[in-house]
Formats: sequence, structure tokens, C-alpha cells
Amino acid sequence: MIMRPGQQLLLPANPLFIWGSLLAAFLFNVLQNVEFWGRASWAPDVLALILVFWSVHQPRRIGVGAAFMFGLFMDVHQGSLLGQHALSYVVLSFLAIAIHRRLLWFPVPTQSLQVLPLFVAAHALALIVRLLVGGSFPGLGILLAPVLEAILWPVVSVLLLLPQRRAPNPDENRPL
Repeated sequence: MIMRPGQQLLLPANPLFIWGSLLAAFLFNVLQNVEFWGRASWAPDVLALILVFWSVHQPRRIGVGAAFMFGLFMDVHQGSLLGQHALSYVVLSFLAIAIHRRLLWFPVPTQSLQVLPLFVAAHALALIVRLLVGGSFPGLGILLAPVLEAILWPVVSVLLLLPQRRAPNPDENRPL
């Protein structure tokens, strides 16, 4: 891939770091649902955010299979309809992989505007499945969750790309 001028060359992503961050996001979602504010409809889905990030940055390592697996884990944890989160995470991961080449050409704040429709689609799909099986409408707070996830995108991008950054010590014998 041709890089933009001034863009820093990154080291390869460590697979243990990728899977560790996904597991940490899952545990944060579990903790958030149990301890912090319960199953609030406005709470951002950190696992979905991390899945989109790795689907964009490492589409060959993290894809719809990992999204399906973590979606089933979230369904079991929340006691929701089996496959509700799995379906929304798979669609979210597929859409992220579909736009990953175009998305990486934008600066990080603009990327957050680009991933906002993905988060809206995932939450809308989960809501539709919930309503089709007779669940109740969670309220208008559900509109805030995708916006919070898009706001968290730059923070997650900086934090998860930190281990891949090269030391900025230019050397005339080492051009990279």
C-alpha cells in the first residue's frame, strides 16, 4: 500500500497483543454490564469498537470469525437471544473490512466520522432483532451509544497503535 506523505511506518502487529486487546475489551464489557452502570442502552460497546479497529488494521487476522465468536460470548453473558450480538458483530466486521482500504487514507478524526454509520448499523440491527423476538424498546439512549463509540475511535486508534510505532531516531544509514 502506498503511504501518505509524513505517515509513520509501523511495525507488524503482535498477534498476542491483538487477541489480548480483544479479550480485555470483552472483559471490560462484562465488567461494564455487571458493575458500572448495568445494561444501559447508552453505554458504548467497547468490544465492537476494538473489533472494528482490528478488522480495519489487520483484516487477515481478525475477521468475521472472531466477530462471530465474541458475539456469541456476549450473547451468553447478557442472556440475550443467542446470535443477536453475533449477527451485529459479524455485519460490523464485514463492513469494516469492506471499507478498510479507503478508511486508512483519512486522518484519525475523519475516520471516526467514517465508522459512525457502521456503529449505527450494528446497533440498529441488534435493536431490530431484539424487537422482532418481542423485546422491549430500550429508549432513546440507544442513539447515544454509536456516537460515543465514534468519539472513542481516535483514543482507541492511538492506544492500540502505540506498540507498533517505530522509534523516531532517523539515521542516514537507515532510511526507514
